[in-house]
Amino acid sequence: MGELVLAADLGGTNLRVAAVDGDGQVLHHVRERTPHDPDPMTIVHAIADLAEKCRCEVAGGESIKAIGVAVPAAMDVSQGLVHYAPNLPMLNGMHMAAELERVVGLHVVLENDATSAAIGEHWLGASRDAQVSICVTLGTGVGGGLIINGQPHRGPDGTAGEIGHICLEPDGHPCGCGSWGCLEQYASATAVQRLAKEALATSTTSVLKDSPALTAQDVYQAAVAGDEAAICVFRKMGSYLGLALAGLINTLNPETIVIGGGMSAAWDVFIEYTREQISKRAFHEPAVRVKLVRAELGDDAGILGVARLALSS
Repeated sequence: MGELVLAADLGGTNLRVAAVDGDGQVLHHVRERTPHDPDPMTIVHAIADLAEKCRCEVAGGESIKAIGVAVPAAMDVSQGLVHYAPNLPMLNGMHMAAELERVVGLHVVLENDATSAAIGEHWLGASRDAQVSICVTLGTGVGGGLIINGQPHRGPDGTAGEIGHICLEPDGHPCGCGSWGCLEQYASATAVQRLAKEALATSTTSVLKDSPALTAQDVYQAAVAGDEAAICVFRKMGSYLGLALAGLINTLNPETIVIGGGMSAAWDVFIEYTREQISKRAFHEPAVRVKLVRAELGDDAGILGVARLALSS
């Protein structure tokens, strides 16, 4: 058996760890709920426990060379230092790589979760032939990862690719980052819920009025069924996304933009509005060149991205 690594995807809700081989095959996979204990070492030990389970389940597990961890945070990758993890604030300021290395006994590679997804899609997914690509993850928030000249681009402070915090409305809805009017407030699952509630304030006929606990999935199903209020929500969501992507196309001239995350499942009800804004606002040549595609690796994009980093570490 060739090289083996472990790869962990640490989310605000779920923690997943997998054993991955050099070809990107997931050999074993385990998950549990992400602990939210104030002590950050609780998360370190949770990763270590799942890593050990994976190691014991795969042949050759004793020869695993490293573990990669995708973290929803701004970080200094070279130092393994978490600067700011909005959904896991107990990790803020933690030298997480060093702590995990001490507990697990393996070399540890940390990476931002959206950058990890971009690396995974570039390795084995929708952007594998592109030298310049953008990966946008639409979920509870909006994340982004950049591949420039075939390599992940992080920037000197590790914050490159924060697409969700491009400001589109200077006096818009407050964002958790401390600013206002960020893309995240108009194109995420939580944004769709908020926009739907706002739409219901002026609609007397929408079927969404009968949804006691309105979810983004409810809004999507209503849009597919032809509900005008729900369609209006996705028209707004798709347009804001297109506005942000048009600026990125003019700035980076990417070959491919990959859209993933849970909200990408609503592709059919928002993407025409996204393309419309790109066509209107981006320079003609790069707008025609760029391929706007759905992610191919699903939930495994981040896992495979940090596996790729661990394999090459």
